[in-house]
Amino acid sequence: MPPPVVSAVSPDQGSTSGGTVVTVTGVGFTGAFLVRFGTKPAASFTVNSDTQITAVTPSGTGTVNVIVTSDQGNSTQQVPFTYVSASQPTVTSVSPSQGPTVGGTAVTLTGTNFTGATAVRFDGVNAPSFTVNSATQITTVTPAHAAGAAPVTVTTPGGTSNPGDPNAYFFYVATPTVSTVAPGSGTTAGGTAVTLTGTNFTGATAVRFDGVNAPSFTVNSATQITTVTPAHAAGAAPVTVTTPGGTSSPSTYIYLSQPTLTSLTPAQGPAGSGTVVTLSGTNLTTATAVRFGIALAQFVVVSPTRIEAVTPPGTAGSVTVTVTTPAGTSNGLPYNRVAAPGI
Repeated sequence: MPPPVVSAVSPDQGSTSGGTVVTVTGVGFTGAFLVRFGTKPAASFTVNSDTQITAVTPSGTGTVNVIVTSDQGNSTQQVPFTYVSASQPTVTSVSPSQGPTVGGTAVTLTGTNFTGATAVRFDGVNAPSFTVNSATQITTVTPAHAAGAAPVTVTTPGGTSNPGDPNAYFFYVATPTVSTVAPGSGTTAGGTAVTLTGTNFTGATAVRFDGVNAPSFTVNSATQITTVTPAHAAGAAPVTVTTPGGTSSPSTYIYLSQPTLTSLTPAQGPAGSGTVVTLSGTNLTTATAVRFGIALAQFVVVSPTRIEAVTPPGTAGSVTVTVTTPAGTSNGLPYNRVAAPGI
């Protein structure tokens, strides 16, 4: 059988103090009993398969060849490993320091000794990509991770940064959800106070109605937000909450046009109660109250343009009739209460 063949070493550089974990790739590694970096044996090694060995570098200087020895002899290929005199990197800040659990957040790491970085990891998981901009800055992208804190580390030939540094953490945030919007409808003019119930609202940065930012909102807790509706045309509007964990799936808020009254039939009647009056107008479907002056009347909504109301008791004279819906209160029309004739 031929001697081992070494085809690649990864990474191909490391600290002069040793301790770099490298993967040696090739063939004929079964039965290997020695791995050398130049003339020095590896600090330790494991034969993973006939084509792969994991080894830990000894201390050294300059560029040396990696040699694998088995009963069949020594590998003879010139596969170099370079010792680099480098300081251990440090990570001093992570910006932004929060993002969604699905990953994909662009992050800037600030620190020292980043030159030659070979890995950026979030809680031990390799970042999908990173760029060393300078010795003090790396831009990277977060991998997916469960909600919670993830230590961020940078590995260079000088070693791996300290994962216990409190400045070197990225916090994964669960995506918010919106389960209820109360009240569920209001006027197209906006200005309705609304309470959103859901989950993971902490740190909310935006509340939107059909993509339009609410004029104000307050995060009361992780499960409740109070907000104010912006103006919007009549119809359904999706409501979303955005946090560092992403944007929720939409819930629905209904914008209603304000009711109007165009006529009362009859427009007068006895001062006593019990006269049936037909109110004609628009946007009457969701009526919640009909008033004769300040007195509430019993009523039935017959159609979007008609309500049948029964006059409440009152004194003789003119009163103003209005209809109230979640979209507001209509214009008023006069109803004349006529006193009974004297004897």
